[in-house]
Amino acid sequence: MARSSHHATIHQKRRQTCNHSTMAKFSSRNKSSSCFSDACLFLGGALSALLLVWGFGSFIAPFPSSNPNFESVATKLKSFKFPGSVAGDTNCAPATHGPDLQDDSPEKTFYDDPDMGYTMEKPMKDWDEKRKEWLSRHPSFIPGAQERILIVTGSQPSPCRNPIGDHLLLRLFKNKVDYSRIHGYDIFYNAALLHPRMKSYWAKYPVVKAAMMAHPEAEWIWWVDSDALFTDMDFKLPLNRYKDHNLIVHGWPRLIHEKKSWTGLNAGVFLIRNCQWSLDFMEAWTSMGPQTPEYKKWGKILRATFKDKEFPESDDQTGLAYLIAEEKEKWADKIYLEGEYYFEGYWEEIVKTYENITERYSELEREDERLRRRHAEKVSESYGAVREPYLMEAGKGRGSWRRPFITHFTGCQPCSGDYNHRYTADLCWGKMVKALNFADNQVMRNYGYVHPDLLDNSVSSIPFDYPA
Repeated sequence: MARSSHHATIHQKRRQTCNHSTMAKFSSRNKSSSCFSDACLFLGGALSALLLVWGFGSFIAPFPSSNPNFESVATKLKSFKFPGSVAGDTNCAPATHGPDLQDDSPEKTFYDDPDMGYTMEKPMKDWDEKRKEWLSRHPSFIPGAQERILIVTGSQPSPCRNPIGDHLLLRLFKNKVDYSRIHGYDIFYNAALLHPRMKSYWAKYPVVKAAMMAHPEAEWIWWVDSDALFTDMDFKLPLNRYKDHNLIVHGWPRLIHEKKSWTGLNAGVFLIRNCQWSLDFMEAWTSMGPQTPEYKKWGKILRATFKDKEFPESDDQTGLAYLIAEEKEKWADKIYLEGEYYFEGYWEEIVKTYENITERYSELEREDERLRRRHAEKVSESYGAVREPYLMEAGKGRGSWRRPFITHFTGCQPCSGDYNHRYTADLCWGKMVKALNFADNQVMRNYGYVHPDLLDNSVSSIPFDYPA
């Protein structure tokens, strides 16, 4: 599902509102609380309580003493009863709170409607109300609903023609899984063609619609092309910035509205709200696709509107630019063109900066021992927050020494191997390996290893207090 090699040129040239307010009442966070039973407090006594406080304080303090008594702490933990535990329970884990994955209401929802469909040919109506109803019948999914993201990606159903293509796609998928795990996002990988006539860059839209129907608990669907990878594993989308918008893509308004350039945006990575506006918009967008009798006509219209378009076929990227430029009153107010940071960035201008970025981050870690502290992967976000103030001076986007958020290998076509004529196979695959290892170092660091050489897949263990 990677974009055509024609799209390699994109980075060289440089409110009907969706009724997301219907979700507002579900935005409260999970306010779980716990306490010890009176019996436990009575039996434990004041001395036990003090020992527990001391024990946990020494166990989780940001800077442990040089000679922590782990045996003493472990002894205390053996006798500790987690909140919610019951007598005789040998499970040391506390009671968990969150979505109940084993509960589905017996009351009927839109899923029980025989006319409801997942395909592009069956329009969904009143989707906001149906999502709201589903959430009301599955209340454990309500906390955090407005910020819940499903990452969606995929590739072709057949093996890659490029001899190393399947390996590259596996590593690219691992990268997305890593990012999703670190930030607690669900991810769906599709390897099927859901519409026989919607191929290449059009193939993603049936997948996105089906994902919306399958995940009413998710507020956002985040499509990421197979040839794009996360290269800043700490960074999170600034969702509050997009609270009044329904579609976010990397782009530049001036190039679309004034220059009428089809390279004014890139549709290989986009964030779309799971709502009726988005379904209506995708219906208008995909009406330019190869599954419709208007496909050739739209190719001519798009090429006449955007003079720098290099090929005659109607494509999704130029189609999106057309809807923004020519149907501005209807759609543009709800579309956010993100150009402040690398929502997705062109690989050729990014990969050469990795070494300098790595050294700058190492300097920060040598200066602040908190950033060198070993920690569980599950709490990685807290260390990203510690680093953030240091990055304020780094800037974002081109010229910044901040890690680029997403590196997009536009034009390299890792699966087919049909890379743009401007490149060579060694250039594309070599730079892709470098980007993958640059990102993987941010992950493997929490497992005690790094790739010393970004062009070599081998790893080495790292010493305590690395990189002091």
